[in-house]
Amino acid sequence: MTRAIISFDTELSAGLYQRGADARANFESSILGRCRDGDFGIHFQMDMLERHGLTGVFFIDPMPALVYGPEVIDAIVHPVVERGHEVQVHIHTEWLTFARFNPVGRLTGRNIGDFPLPAQKKLIALARDILVGAGAPKPIAFRAGNFGANDDTLRALAALGFRFDSSFNASYLGHGCAISLDAGNLGMREHLGVAEVPVSGLMDRANRFRPAQLCAMSEEEMRDAIDHSAASGATQFSAFSHSFELLSRDRKVANRLAISRMEALCRAVADDPRVTSGGLATLPAPPARPARIQVAAPRPLRTLRRVIQQGIGHLAHEVRYVRDVIAVTINSSRWGKIATGVLLAMA
Repeated sequence: MTRAIISFDTELSAGLYQRGADARANFESSILGRCRDGDFGIHFQMDMLERHGLTGVFFIDPMPALVYGPEVIDAIVHPVVERGHEVQVHIHTEWLTFARFNPVGRLTGRNIGDFPLPAQKKLIALARDILVGAGAPKPIAFRAGNFGANDDTLRALAALGFRFDSSFNASYLGHGCAISLDAGNLGMREHLGVAEVPVSGLMDRANRFRPAQLCAMSEEEMRDAIDHSAASGATQFSAFSHSFELLSRDRKVANRLAISRMEALCRAVADDPRVTSGGLATLPAPPARPARIQVAAPRPLRTLRRVIQQGIGHLAHEVRYVRDVIAVTINSSRWGKIATGVLLAMA
């Protein structure tokens, strides 16, 4: 059986902090996924998982506790644990730039892989301890923010007793991810003392990997990627999203395309008898000689259908945005009402 691991990088926004957002505003936008259409963050995501009988893995970034205080992390961890989903460690080291106390002195960096091994060990241990202090069971898995890990990250994890890493994303190789593994192999395997659980995906064109992420893959591509993993005998199929990914890019409205894709992903996992749902805590270790899981080959028409679908989705959002601007600014005028009527008909 193939274990479907549906994970969410659950994180506050350093960008919102830089723009002056306090802890409450950042929490509502980044974690609750709050917009004028409602809430589409972690509670909405857990609701959808549970409707399909699935368990999610929430890689939670505790580094904002160094800026906002630990209470905001408590508010993220508690509902995930209470509802029976899994909490694992995520780190965005960008927060060290704004921290009141930097546990590694004057060192800063965008990615955990930017730090020397001793600093990586200290940061990962601190992140783990903050999550445990917030009520999470002791984490056994890790994912780097921006997938920005290197081989020293895995050495640090092994030294700290972590069993799994999920920082290897072939689409980020050379763009932050510097783990020395074969990008053409999606199988779970031991590397430098931990089991690496790479992000799944497929080739959407020659020499370009498409990760199994809600905003990146169409429903068709996600189903094909799941089917390929199961048919290949893979131990795992690893898909990911973010706590705020079901919102539009400006976070003002719900992203209906992403919501539809998550629904389709959950349904595909629940309906496939070759696939089970679960987290990393109960995932068996890879065999001593794991099979090589080749990345699925590109299918040009499938890629074209996704490009068209996403283009229409982005256009619909832009039309809605322009419509709302017109409604606010010139709705009282005769021509404003005409323009709004036209845009309403288009949306």
